[in-house]
Amino acid sequence: MGDQGFGFTLDDALGAIGFGRFQYIVLAYSGLGWVAEAMEMMLLSFVGPAIQPEWGLSANQESMISTVAFAGMLVGAYAWGLVSDTYGRKKGFLGAAILTTITGVLSALAPNYVSLLILRFLVGLGLGCGHVYSSWFLEFVPIPNRGAWMIVFSTFWTVGTIMEASLAWLIMPRYGWRCLLGVTAFPSIMALLFYALVPESPRYLSTQGRIAEVRQILEKGAALNQKELPVGVLVSDHIKIMTIENEPSECTALLSPTRSTASSSQRSSSSILMLLSRKLVRTTLLLWFLYFANTFAYYGIILLTTQLSVPQSDCDSPSLRSENVQDPSLYINVFITSLAELPGLALAAYILDRVGRKISMEIMLVSGFVLLLPIIVHQNDLITTGALFGSRMFISASFIIVCIYAPEVYPTNLRTTGVGIATAIGRVGGMVCPLIAVGMGSGCHQTVPVILFEITILVSALSVVILPVETKGKELPDTLDLPVQVQ
Repeated sequence: MGDQGFGFTLDDALGAIGFGRFQYIVLAYSGLGWVAEAMEMMLLSFVGPAIQPEWGLSANQESMISTVAFAGMLVGAYAWGLVSDTYGRKKGFLGAAILTTITGVLSALAPNYVSLLILRFLVGLGLGCGHVYSSWFLEFVPIPNRGAWMIVFSTFWTVGTIMEASLAWLIMPRYGWRCLLGVTAFPSIMALLFYALVPESPRYLSTQGRIAEVRQILEKGAALNQKELPVGVLVSDHIKIMTIENEPSECTALLSPTRSTASSSQRSSSSILMLLSRKLVRTTLLLWFLYFANTFAYYGIILLTTQLSVPQSDCDSPSLRSENVQDPSLYINVFITSLAELPGLALAAYILDRVGRKISMEIMLVSGFVLLLPIIVHQNDLITTGALFGSRMFISASFIIVCIYAPEVYPTNLRTTGVGIATAIGRVGGMVCPLIAVGMGSGCHQTVPVILFEITILVSALSVVILPVETKGKELPDTLDLPVQVQ
């Protein structure tokens, strides 16, 4: 339609300007946000074992350091999603970066166990904004190869986990956990410093009727990419059909702010009802479970890596566990298993736009289930590390695909709220898994936690089968009124 001069949609514009310098800027900033979250979360697998002997903590107290961080993320995921859908993605970024930076630095100075728990909860509250970065980046990406670019974005998470494992290896034996906590806050500081340089989401602005601002952003993007926007009037995707019957001036009038929707309070009160409406209820409930299960399994494997690096004969000896915190083999094992996410991402990038999101998730979950099976019983170090490497490779890839699928299936006016609630429910899995992986693993009872992780992965694979929507190659919906294609 843009070529005929009637009008063009946001997807038409993004397709015309392509993927170039404009999107690379967005990718770099959103990637920085994911690096920050990944480092803060990976940190939990090192800090607990180091603090436990120093402060004389029990296994349950040690696991609580991770649990409160996930509790903060549970609250933050919903809160920042609602803020971002109501006031804009950038407002969410600013609040989260300020909170994470301040509390992350203060965590390194925590004088006692209680203050550390409070600060790590607040860090988790800030980290709850992580899902907004992925939704924001997605809203700038053209439809062709969208899955591949989202996998590229997801590599920033893996970069963050590898960076944190490397930093722990270098810092912990020499300078201790406080120094590691302080250094880990650096990406959040960088996100705060570069905040003013990035644009607001044009899809969010479009749903608010702020079309002039959308046009300005797209014009800057086209200039950066050295491309031209289509000829005509920019219109919103959900009234695309109406542009055939109306003059451009009438189309513009239809997008005035007065048409745009309900107030912020009305939107926040009705968001859950919309997510549980007839069109979305099955997708929403299944996504809630998949986020819970993937979070539970993914962080469980990470924490098991730390716990199973302790020699079997030393499991019940606090003094020997203290010595193992200084053992380089602990950090080597975690570093090696962190590298597992790279081949998983490469495989996901290769198949995601070829076979679709649902089949890709099935492949990853079934493969992760099979590779984790050997360590239901105690194995030697080589088999244990190999099993953890393989299972983490596929479960991390499955988690990434779920995080790509969810913002694709929700409309713009519900996207960050919907993904935020799913992420919040996922954090419940993160809260539970330290109690199982650390509490049972520290006593050498690895069979029960591994069986629980295996059951969770298997049920996840069955859940993917009944997801009603495949999003491969589909335009991002702007409103709930847009028809959804069902397999």
